[in-house]
Amino acid sequence: MSKTELNLTTWNRREHYEFFSSFDEPFFGIVSTVDFTKGYQNIKDNGYPYFLYYLHKAVKTANDIEPFRYRIEEDNGYIYDKIHASATIGREDHTFGFSFIEYDEDFKVFQANAQKEIEAVRNSTGLRFDNNAKRMDSLHISSIPWYNFTGISHARHFQYRDSVPKISFGKYTKEKGKINLPISIHVHHALMDGYHVGLYLEEFQRLLNE
Repeated sequence: MSKTELNLTTWNRREHYEFFSSFDEPFFGIVSTVDFTKGYQNIKDNGYPYFLYYLHKAVKTANDIEPFRYRIEEDNGYIYDKIHASATIGREDHTFGFSFIEYDEDFKVFQANAQKEIEAVRNSTGLRFDNNAKRMDSLHISSIPWYNFTGISHARHFQYRDSVPKISFGKYTKEKGKINLPISIHVHHALMDGYHVGLYLEEFQRLLNE
């Protein structure tokens, strides 16, 4: 978990950081859709696991867009060199557990890491809220494949100083030959603004279209 401290003195968002850090609810959320047509075809053509395919793209995007690697720890700002995936994994009994999936730019390596962790979650009980689930160098990611959504909120513990971005995906829909995938992004306003979420969506779309 390599990280460096943000230089708040020279940061052009220093006042934004100080202002929003004092909020009881410093997170803001954006709900949008991405064009999943080409991504879905890549999954079909190559036999990729559906969830792991876009999960890998989501984590790669966060590693590429620097503010998504910013975190607040003990009232200081940090930049992590690399972040990973903390995804909720469902079980057959309709419970879920937290996972920690190490990111690798190579999809095959990432897939192997993910499948090992998914198997561990499905063979366990409870939340698995262990030290890995609490790591700051991660994204909190969930998939809600049962329905489409146009809005979403998250359970929050306000006494816990959280700054990890939260990304959720819903059920895709088809319309006139186009596949739309709903996505929600909740981020800490002291660390980024709507502009940076826009950069994330743009890069995520580009990766899906590769």
